[in-house]
Amino acid sequence: MTKPGNVAVDQLRSIIDRIEKLEDEKANIAADIRDVFAEAKGNGFDVKGLRQVLKIRKLDAQERDEQEAVLDTYLRALGMAPELDDEAA
Repeated sequence: MTKPGNVAVDQLRSIIDRIEKLEDEKANIAADIRDVFAEAKGNGFDVKGLRQVLKIRKLDAQERDEQEAVLDTYLRALGMAPELDDEAA
């Protein structure tokens, strides 16, 4: 069925319905994830640490190595990690 302006109303309604359904599913999944984090916290796990692990696992090995190298450089520059020469001693 087509209305003025060549908008396929049935197709538009279907698209909107599908998006709404997916948004509901997304909200349910987000609630499930919150529940798992709450369970982990209740079992003594650090939620910030878990989130960091999840973030790192999304990276490929090269990206992870690059980020670790940059972080190491910054920590050494700020005196928050031993210098490379200090490690050899």
